[in-house]
Amino acid sequence: MSLKTEPTISTSALQKIAADMSNLIDNLDTRELHFEGEELDYDVSPRDPKIQEVYIPFSAIYKTQGFKEPNVQTYLSGCPIKAQVLEVERFTSTSRVRSINLYTIELTHGEFKWQVKRKFKHFQEFHRELLTYKALIRIPIPTRRHTFRRQNVKEEPREMPSLPRSSENTIKEEQFFGRRKQLEDYLTKLLKMPMYRNYHATAEFLGISQLSFIHDLGPKGIEGMIMKRSGGHRIPGLNCCGQGRACYRWSKRWLIVKDSFLLYMKPDSGAIAFVLLVDKEFRIKVGKKETEIKYGLRIDNLSRTLILKCNSYRHARWWAGAIEEFIQKHGTNFLKEHRFGSYAAIQENTLAKWYVNARGYFEDVANAMEEAEEEIFITDWWLSPEIFLKRPVVEGNRWRLDCILKRKAQEGVRIFIMLYKEVELALGINSEYSKRTLVRLHPNIKVMRHPDHVSSSVYLWAHHEKLVIIDQSVAFVGGIDLAYGRWDDNEHRLTDVGSVKRVTTGLSLGSFTAETTESMESLSLKNKNESTKNLKSVSDMDSKLKGIGKPGKLAKFSLYRQLHRHHLHSSDSVSSIDSASSYCNHCRSRQNLIHGLKPHLKLFRSSNDSEQGLTRPHVDMGSIRSLQTGVGELHGETRFWHGKDYCNFVFKDWVQLDKPFADFIDRHSTPRMPWHDIASVVHGKAARDVARHFIQRWNFTKIMKSKYRSLSYPFLLPKSHMTAHELKYQVPGSVHANVQLLRSADDWSAGIKYHEESIHTAYVHVIENSKHYIYIENQFFISCADDKIVFNKIGDAIAQRILRAHRTMCRGENSILGQLKTELGNQWINYISFCGLRTHAELEGQLVTELIYVHSKLLIADDNTVIIGSANINDRSMLGKRDSEMAVIVQDTERVPSVMDGEEYQAGRFAQGLRLQCFRIVLGYLSDPSEDIRDPVSDKFFKEVWVSTAARNATIYDKVFRCLPNDEVHNLIQLRDFITKPILAKEDPIRAEEELKKIRGFLVQFPFYFLSEESLLPSVGTKEAIVPMEVWT
Repeated sequence: MSLKTEPTISTSALQKIAADMSNLIDNLDTRELHFEGEELDYDVSPRDPKIQEVYIPFSAIYKTQGFKEPNVQTYLSGCPIKAQVLEVERFTSTSRVRSINLYTIELTHGEFKWQVKRKFKHFQEFHRELLTYKALIRIPIPTRRHTFRRQNVKEEPREMPSLPRSSENTIKEEQFFGRRKQLEDYLTKLLKMPMYRNYHATAEFLGISQLSFIHDLGPKGIEGMIMKRSGGHRIPGLNCCGQGRACYRWSKRWLIVKDSFLLYMKPDSGAIAFVLLVDKEFRIKVGKKETEIKYGLRIDNLSRTLILKCNSYRHARWWAGAIEEFIQKHGTNFLKEHRFGSYAAIQENTLAKWYVNARGYFEDVANAMEEAEEEIFITDWWLSPEIFLKRPVVEGNRWRLDCILKRKAQEGVRIFIMLYKEVELALGINSEYSKRTLVRLHPNIKVMRHPDHVSSSVYLWAHHEKLVIIDQSVAFVGGIDLAYGRWDDNEHRLTDVGSVKRVTTGLSLGSFTAETTESMESLSLKNKNESTKNLKSVSDMDSKLKGIGKPGKLAKFSLYRQLHRHHLHSSDSVSSIDSASSYCNHCRSRQNLIHGLKPHLKLFRSSNDSEQGLTRPHVDMGSIRSLQTGVGELHGETRFWHGKDYCNFVFKDWVQLDKPFADFIDRHSTPRMPWHDIASVVHGKAARDVARHFIQRWNFTKIMKSKYRSLSYPFLLPKSHMTAHELKYQVPGSVHANVQLLRSADDWSAGIKYHEESIHTAYVHVIENSKHYIYIENQFFISCADDKIVFNKIGDAIAQRILRAHRTMCRGENSILGQLKTELGNQWINYISFCGLRTHAELEGQLVTELIYVHSKLLIADDNTVIIGSANINDRSMLGKRDSEMAVIVQDTERVPSVMDGEEYQAGRFAQGLRLQCFRIVLGYLSDPSEDIRDPVSDKFFKEVWVSTAARNATIYDKVFRCLPNDEVHNLIQLRDFITKPILAKEDPIRAEEELKKIRGFLVQFPFYFLSEESLLPSVGTKEAIVPMEVWT
């Protein structure tokens, strides 16, 4: 009879049935439950229109359900399960306990193959449970789950296959083969019957779950129900504070072992409750001595000690052996100590691509996001939701970051974003606004901020890496945040007036000054105190304007404030210049020094315009309408930098970030500060490694912060390396190379037991083993260890490599130049060059100049090795225990013919291509191939092109603009005299223009001795002086 045409039963009868169900189950006589009927063959034709898919999508990990729910998708659609009993292990005992036969069952389902071990009593228990289910399915129990299951049973409960009835103890040795065949036939028939195959007890017997057959999670490992003990996390506040087993909670969980991680789920809800990554500290131990409980199993990694409880010692040993065997077979790479102490292995034959400046980077990020099908991971030091990734803006808001993310979220892509939670008093990046803006776009967008400063006691360090990961298959790694001010191209424009119209009236100077004094005077260290330089042969950034040079992400410090304290000020409001510490102990003069400083330190802002206040561009308010983002929409704009994106943080720090399209500096009088940066993209296994780092941080933050422990913030799972070659999308222009991921990570940033400083180790190794040249671009250069204040060894490695070739930066006996001059005298100039970047333009009829902000974190050696990442050359980035960082080392495998030191040389395609692009940009040869710059170490290039261009450009800029910083200025007295002298750009603009025509490229010599006679440490009693010295180094 049909289940759908049963007669109606009264409510009272249903209630009685439900109340007496336990008795009914206990008293069932299973001999009466064998109904007539043929078994159903479940081999489904692939042409069956009901079969929607032959695989379970990776997105299913976010849709898990309670194990007993009737509509759980566990199996591959239309794919049979094949069972084979391979062997029987017979365990004998000297006690009165009967001998035990343990059957090894091999199961195959599509591409997946696994084994389970079951005793005959397990078969009997399973069979009884199915018989009970068979009986109950015909009874209309008034529960939602049961009703749904009855409605979805497509056939009558049919006769089940029979189990052998003879006792195990009566079977002789020669009869075991027959018993194996009987059990195999039993499972084969049973698994062809959907009614029983889809029952939760069958899944448990077979050791499978909703996550077993997801292709991108890799091969199927051991699974099963276990008891796990709470605690064991290496996070303050989450470990059990008391002693003894009364302090711990025991919970029933479903444990799943995959090739690079373990996880357990809550059976009732199906929620993933914890993920434990396999790493170099992964260990499995058994026994009471190791676990403090009888029949215990202990699993350790860098982040947790997990205690499990088994039924017997043999059961615990079996679990331990099965896990260890599976991980050794499929995930052995994760157990090893890798080169440089990195968490990641060297990935050979990996597709990789470099980027110089953000234009191409942003465009490729946008295109990759558009191709995302499952996940997008983003982590940044700063993220501005409203930035445009493709410019100029010709397609409305299509390529605006928040619009891209919203569009992909609506398509079903899961988007996970981690932001650095700044100390608000020190930084104005307003990550709270970024999070609020993003999360309200769509429920599929999840945003975390970390660290929680109070609960974690982390005030000094920052999450500094910049990553974008698409489907765990394409990963962008480098130094470019998706934030204001970062987009730039090879022209490094100073101006962007575009279609904006000026108004004839503006704020008065008085009102402008009163409203903006504080924001103009203070500038976050992250964006200010980073004077820059390229190094040819070694190209980097000195931090002498900053004294000891701070990677500052915390405090705001201004040379102007110090000048003010020493009466070198005027009533004008000014913004701060690069200076980690500008304590002035000279110059008591009350002259109007600031007024004279403006055209120098503020890089020649037009005085006429600036004194009219901030002019506001004409805006048709009717063309700006509110979106769900709450910030408005742009129409018909042709500029490259909109609103807050047009910036110059030497003039003014960012304000009112919740008004993204409102200008905060006057683009008609103030040049922007160009931004020079480097990034990369990797594919395949290397991208999986980047994603693994992100996942480790995400899951750690979820555990650590109570607000993220809800199910709305899911645990993330790493995809298997075995499927990493299946690239659905590839960034155009990538080349093959050997790639390894590097990082700076510690317990506060990633929840790991031992810190990692593989970036530092790799830098030192590459420098020490370089054979021809080293080229460095970096935002900072605070190195040359004295083991008191500075500890990283990069500067020392450079100095020693140069000294070795002959047989930090520029101040102090321990600096690079200090060490070189001791050994080489003035001959050091033949080996090393320190440079910066500068450009000029005409703005509103006035000549203006500006430093190009070098934000790169790049090392190239010998045209075959490249390191690109987010790590500055300072202790904050390099030591591992401070800021979190991410980098990639790329070693070429594809060669191109070249020249090195006058001889033929096989250069790497990736490394040489990147170096040549950097050189063409900074030397001005992008459109002029007349100069052969392939050989970076020949005297003809190094002296006649590189050093000569930098010296000529610097001399012209000094002549035309009298730029600061300048080597003529050693103290504040000289500074006062320097800025009072006339400036050619204002005195004789026509002659100045003629001089500027001689400028080639952007390269300029870096001044070594600016304010070298001044103590630039913070004055005693200031908040900057209270902050520990390591914050600045």
